[in-house]
Amino acid sequence: MSTPTLTQTLANGKVKVYHVDLKPYDDALSPRLPSSTHQKAMVCVIDRPEVKNAVDRETASALHSAFVSFANDPALRVAILTGGSGTFCAGADLKSISQSSLLDSPNQAAKGTESNLLDADMDAVAPMGVTRLAMNKPVIAAVEGFAVAGGMELTLWADLRVASSDAAFGILCRLRGVPLIDGGTVRLPALIGGSRAADLALTGRLVSATEAHSIGLVNYVVPPSAEQGEQRGFSPVVEKSLRIAAGLAANPQTCMLNDRSSMMNAMYTGAEGDGEGEEHGEEGKVDLRLKGGLRKAMEKEFELGMQSLAKLLEEGQVGAFVNRSQQQREADRAKSRASRL
Repeated sequence: MSTPTLTQTLANGKVKVYHVDLKPYDDALSPRLPSSTHQKAMVCVIDRPEVKNAVDRETASALHSAFVSFANDPALRVAILTGGSGTFCAGADLKSISQSSLLDSPNQAAKGTESNLLDADMDAVAPMGVTRLAMNKPVIAAVEGFAVAGGMELTLWADLRVASSDAAFGILCRLRGVPLIDGGTVRLPALIGGSRAADLALTGRLVSATEAHSIGLVNYVVPPSAEQGEQRGFSPVVEKSLRIAAGLAANPQTCMLNDRSSMMNAMYTGAEGDGEGEEHGEEGKVDLRLKGGLRKAMEKEFELGMQSLAKLLEEGQVGAFVNRSQQQREADRAKSRASRL
């Protein structure tokens, strides 16, 4: 495939957006995308390698903006969310949380200029940016390296997960007392069942891509980049995701999207009401607000998470964890520099 062309850069380069023509990714043995069409996918890349693609306030806002634009662009049929430099996402930027303080209001926290977005309003931008959006089109998470804590919650938000064979998933924040507040406690049991979800959520252990595939957390596993040789374009996991996206784009859209919406409602809401937004909101834009049982469950998750986070901040544990993480990153950088000498 040809080298991808950057479409948009957001948040001072923390988020990169590509609009990719899907025709070259259509199955050559049985192509279904007519040559006259130019259906595209959005590839959204979190690019903060210095912090393992952890999400701060600016990154969260940029991700939210990118996916709202995707939802409202009829030329884009599928979105792919991935991370740059061989890592998917290490979760929320705990440095930003440690520098913030809980506000007096029990419904809001950390809304300062530099701090993470922690707003109890489910219509507001989520801490990880996108996890409160009820998307109207499929999203694929293309995972290399670590997808942990809030990074794992991003993968759960997606419809499909494609992982490199060296990827790892886990709720590592469990080991430090940092709560899940981006839908992880709601979506994980819906995807893999209560017993397996409890194992991952309560222990905080890492699982390999192979194990993640065996329990239904991952849909497809592909060899890592190192086994594929030098890449001119995207990594193998994104290339695989684009081939899947081409198949989705070729399907009759009304039927596929209606069935997708029905599955979402059944998974997350039951008799509580719709989990997906209405087709159109204000000013003709797609309504991406959470509704029904999913919204209620995530509101409760956030409420309990804020109680946990307040306790952690009170004890100063977030700051201590961040300092240790920074020291480890500095040690890793020093080791890398020494190896190049």
